[in-house]
Amino acid sequence: MARGNKKPEYMKSVVGPALGLLALLGIASYALLGPTGIIAWTDYRSALSARKVELAKLQKERDALRNRQILLDRDNVDPDLAGELMRKELNVVAPDEVVVPLN
Repeated sequence: MARGNKKPEYMKSVVGPALGLLALLGIASYALLGPTGIIAWTDYRSALSARKVELAKLQKERDALRNRQILLDRDNVDPDLAGELMRKELNVVAPDEVVVPLN
């Protein structure tokens, strides 16, 4: 009957480390497979590169708009741009002119 008394003590000594090991495995699997885990880094890298391309495109568009704003300054309007806008928006052309849209 001496063995019967050791069984609960053996179970107590095994259960604690087993639960700790299970907790560590859970944390490790979450660190690997979770939404911000190591495997998700590849998705983040590809998304980051796509966003960098989009950012460069938007910066180029912003610079073009800023240049157009500078050319349309009230005090110093670029005459070529003013003529282009007048012809495009108001459809003002001379009878002998031919309009060739580039866009």
